[in-house]
Amino acid sequence: MPPETILAFDTSAAHCAAALLLADGRCLIRREEMAKGQAERLLPLLEEVLAEANLGWRDLNAIGVGTGPGNFTGVRISVAAARGLALSLGVPAIGVTRLEALAHGLPRPVTVVEDARRDEVYVQHFSVGGPEPAALRALAGLSVAGPVTGSAAGNVEGDAVAPAMPMVEAIARIAASRAQDPQPRPAPFYLRGADAAPPSDPPPVILDA
Repeated sequence: MPPETILAFDTSAAHCAAALLLADGRCLIRREEMAKGQAERLLPLLEEVLAEANLGWRDLNAIGVGTGPGNFTGVRISVAAARGLALSLGVPAIGVTRLEALAHGLPRPVTVVEDARRDEVYVQHFSVGGPEPAALRALAGLSVAGPVTGSAAGNVEGDAVAPAMPMVEAIARIAASRAQDPQPRPAPFYLRGADAAPPSDPPPVILDA
């Protein structure tokens, strides 16, 4: 039986989003568009969602968190917050990728195609038997057989369909389905390397006294 109350959140793009999944199946959702400031806004937003349901932190049974792919800094903000909350509350934290959240609730097969910028897209196919590995592909000439969803669905050949629910709600519902089984600690899900390169300057030379 899934835990009764799941708090999920995501800052993998230019937003700060939270969902509180209650025991009766209702889901309270808050989403604010923002290009920056997620680190300062996330915890107050979570407290507002809890207050709306007259609940506190200790009423939670599990934490769900969006792990990307997406904005590097945004993904790290949410993952770090989820790990910290799980540790302090003594509840599991479950990571959910952006791609599987967008596919949740849609009939299979379906392919998620998300804008990755630079004329590239994140692609993952979900068949009746399960998901295939996610990949980063060039947008030009990309063709998808069958239904396709995601922010770049309209830019590829295929039958575009809308997600079944808000992404942060899907994160909460997927987390609820997994919370009874042992889960690895949430970690960022990256399909592209970081833009920032390590410094090229040589390390300082340490002289013996």
